[in-house]
Amino acid sequence: MVHELNTQSLGKFTEAEFQNFCMDNRHLRIERDAEGNIIIMSPTYSETGFYNSNLLIEFGAWNKKSKAGYVFDSSTGFTLPNSAVRSPDVSLILKDKWEALPKAEKKKFARVCPDFVIEIVSASDNLKQVQSKMSEWISQGASLGWLIDFDNKKVWIYSADGRVEERYFDQSLVGTGPIDGFTVSLPEIMKG
Repeated sequence: MVHELNTQSLGKFTEAEFQNFCMDNRHLRIERDAEGNIIIMSPTYSETGFYNSNLLIEFGAWNKKSKAGYVFDSSTGFTLPNSAVRSPDVSLILKDKWEALPKAEKKKFARVCPDFVIEIVSASDNLKQVQSKMSEWISQGASLGWLIDFDNKKVWIYSADGRVEERYFDQSLVGTGPIDGFTVSLPEIMKG
């Protein structure tokens, strides 16, 4: 379940005010859209959290060997070029891109769009809202994104050229671009 707090009556938060709001409400999952509206999200349901952690482990192990970049979990917020602050379930920023960021930038919601993002559809999510978020990731600089729906055994692959390809879990996902060489079987992720 996603609840949006329209901040127009409060005035728009500055970057520092938004960071303080997040710190004061650490028990909440919070994002901010490009219009400055605060989005408070339900915690992930247990089963989705299980799938997410298994996927993060697999992806992290691949990255440890490939040294492609830096992997981030679902609690990491990034400030996108459109000023939205978003948190994907799993993400990767290529090594050179992350290392070029100033240290001070890394200590806040870094002004950078991940090169690769994974969003997992939870039972508490609205599919159209998550699909819109995936389109935002791509429009803001991600070159590849996977939207995974474990309940319906579907995945949507978002590419930088605007293509969205829908697949079912009957074949392994094979990474391209920033994650070339990463392969994962989603049915195996569901087993643990």
